[in-house]
Amino acid sequence: MLQHNTLTQLHDDIAARVKTISDNNVDWLCRLGCDGCCRRLAEIPRLTAEEWEWLKIGLAALPQDQLQNIKLGVAALAQQSSRPITCPMLDQVQGACRVYEHRPVACRTYGFYVQRELGVYCKDIEARVAEGAWSEVVWGNHDTIDRRLSHLGETRDLTEWFAIWKG
Repeated sequence: MLQHNTLTQLHDDIAARVKTISDNNVDWLCRLGCDGCCRRLAEIPRLTAEEWEWLKIGLAALPQDQLQNIKLGVAALAQQSSRPITCPMLDQVQGACRVYEHRPVACRTYGFYVQRELGVYCKDIEARVAEGAWSEVVWGNHDTIDRRLSHLGETRDLTEWFAIWKG
């Protein structure tokens, strides 16, 4: 089966895997309120040009004060040298993404896809799997996602996209 390599198709494919895992594991950790991955980023997220265009739509829909807070957070992030970092799009009180429907692919896949050799996977979920929970889960291969993303335009750090944005 030939898969279309558009951002929308990629989102749909990821959503299908997420739904399968979530439906079959009602106690899966990734849901509203679980924001550990957003609070412990190892690096500044990288987005393709298509992801950035999609994210800008979500950002433009925000109230001006929230958008301003995100811009200030991104500017601070660009200067931050310590890790882990907290995603500037996270509403830290609600524990939810302010641009959830427009979030980048890395955010959509975290907790459902892995890149073990890079250490890119949810340690909380891995601990539960090691304890014997969710033994039937089939993780997605994030290398496949990265290959598909490579066709969606240049890739830059989130901070770089914001630096050139006129919004």
